[in-house]
Amino acid sequence: MIVVAAIIEREDRRIFIGQRHRNDTSALKWEFPGGKMEALEEPKEALARELREELGVTLVKSAELARVRHRYADTSDEIEIRFYAAAVAGEIHPTAFEQVAWVLPKQLGGYDFLAANRPLIADLATGRIKPRDRLEDI
Repeated sequence: MIVVAAIIEREDRRIFIGQRHRNDTSALKWEFPGGKMEALEEPKEALARELREELGVTLVKSAELARVRHRYADTSDEIEIRFYAAAVAGEIHPTAFEQVAWVLPKQLGGYDFLAANRPLIADLATGRIKPRDRLEDI
């Protein structure tokens, strides 16, 4: 299974994160917006669809930041998450989260993220990966 996730960064370097609903799997864990790719869907198409569905915004441009393979303890299935720096248009109206926050990269470690997100969190928090800089390259 392939999952796409957006790292949306504002001018002030704060990054958008959302907390899963209390009745979801991995209840109340924090994550970046995104979701599973559908059959015959390209990754950037999936990312655009997920951002439309979850946040009500339009994907303007994106650049892949990282790929992480992860197997959760409660399943034998391995997932691949493709993280993208994403620029969006429109006002964010989140529908898929218990709560949302805009946080500085160094603050990400203070949130209880899904385990598969942790390698990217470390890279963002230390400045090894800077989403906005990647978008400027395209």
